[in-house]
Amino acid sequence: FHYYFSKYPHIIRKNRNGVAVLDGSETQEEMKYLGRDILQYYGLGCRNVSKLYLSKGFNLDLVFEGLYPYANIIEMNKYANNYDYNKAVYLISEFDFVENGFFMLRENQAISSPIGTCNYEYYEGFEILKKHLLDQQENIQCIVSKADIQGAIPFGQAQIPNLWDYADGVDTLEFLNRL
Repeated sequence: FHYYFSKYPHIIRKNRNGVAVLDGSETQEEMKYLGRDILQYYGLGCRNVSKLYLSKGFNLDLVFEGLYPYANIIEMNKYANNYDYNKAVYLISEFDFVENGFFMLRENQAISSPIGTCNYEYYEGFEILKKHLLDQQENIQCIVSKADIQGAIPFGQAQIPNLWDYADGVDTLEFLNRL
């Protein structure tokens, strides 16, 4: 798209996803809100959390406990088909993953993840993680966390942007007014 339309004014969105930063101090309620940030709209929204950055030694069961209130998502046929397909691919490819019957967590550095899966990776130092997030800002739509990270939003708010939270940071009305 960029090649063909580079000579015209344009807003061409890139694929971005939401990420979450967890340090282990999250409450059960915050984890439930994180479950919403991951699974609302079946995880297909650009603001859905598709990647978790976890402090070393973080207990993955806490993530599954937060997801449990949304377990009925597996009753949606298209979601279930995607979940089953991705699980089969992981099994055949011998990828390491953990699952709870309706959702999978896979240790992977990629920010984007398939339906029914959330990637995660452990971080060692918080300052190193903040630099990494800054380096990846072109791939990140929003950051969900209670940690001291610039622009981070609270758990449960990924799909509830403010009016001034423009997609990819581009004010569409201002863009149109400049045409």
